[in-house]
Amino acid sequence: MRAIVNEKYGSPDVLQLKEIEKPVPRDDEVLIKIHAASVNAYDWHMLRADPFLVRLMGGGLLRPKNKILGVDIAGRIEEVGRNAQQFQPGDEVFGDTSGCGGGGFAEYVCTRENAVAMKPAGMSFEEAAAVPLAAVTALQGLRDKGQIESGQNVLINGASGGVGTFAVQIAKSFGAVVTGVCSTRNLDMVRSIGADYVIDYTQEDFTKSEQRYDLILAVNGYHSIFDYKRALTLQGIYVMAGGSYAQMFQVTLGPLISMTGSRKMCSFVAQPNQKDLVFMTELLEAGKVVPVIDRHYPLGEVADAIRYLEDVHARGKVIITMER
Repeated sequence: MRAIVNEKYGSPDVLQLKEIEKPVPRDDEVLIKIHAASVNAYDWHMLRADPFLVRLMGGGLLRPKNKILGVDIAGRIEEVGRNAQQFQPGDEVFGDTSGCGGGGFAEYVCTRENAVAMKPAGMSFEEAAAVPLAAVTALQGLRDKGQIESGQNVLINGASGGVGTFAVQIAKSFGAVVTGVCSTRNLDMVRSIGADYVIDYTQEDFTKSEQRYDLILAVNGYHSIFDYKRALTLQGIYVMAGGSYAQMFQVTLGPLISMTGSRKMCSFVAQPNQKDLVFMTELLEAGKVVPVIDRHYPLGEVADAIRYLEDVHARGKVIITMER
């Protein structure tokens, strides 16, 4: 099979398209013929071992432990292990393989069956591949960490990216009044996916306005934790889902800040699970959430896709197809 392989850490230049052996599923795994995958910031963090902690947390100290990147996949079950009981050959599925070693930038992958769920009815493989990591991150940030409630004023900082476009729509599905923060070129798109209000961060700093928010989800946000605190209501919650090194350091102060007032400040790392994939399937099939896709790249151009995501800040998701 064809796969994009990285034998060492580095820039996208180290990625190589190779012919390798097709994997064989273990007893609790399924073999999936991948029809589409998508690119996440997770992939270039793993590619570059940035932050360095990636190497110490199982990525491999000197060289990558898992040599095929890609965690968001959509495809068809081709074979099941003898102890796998949820699926059968022919089932169309989608999922997040980050907890199983990745492997999505390839024509086939073996993964635990609980890493995938049945693909939403009526969705293409490309649309389904856009969903897993970004949508579940948005869902867990809003629902689990942010404790979102109907009628709340919710702000999504970074509303035009992969996680942000899902966060805007998920927050609306919970009945929130949503404000999306993005650049000038993305204002109309963020409105089109349901934001009640939009703020152009090149023209306005929402942390300096009089408006206060019950919940702020910051996706790679650029303000200090103290700026975010000022923009919260007295009982408000700030959730960081990615950011700079300085912000990651600041957010370690979150528990202390939360102890000294009624506002809560926290960060989190999404935990992929099948239950939340099923939850997202219900929203997708009901039309409450629609993936926003910026570009498609063939498998052989994964390096270009990662460069695009890093350099341009894609609107929504970047999709990888298996076309030859």
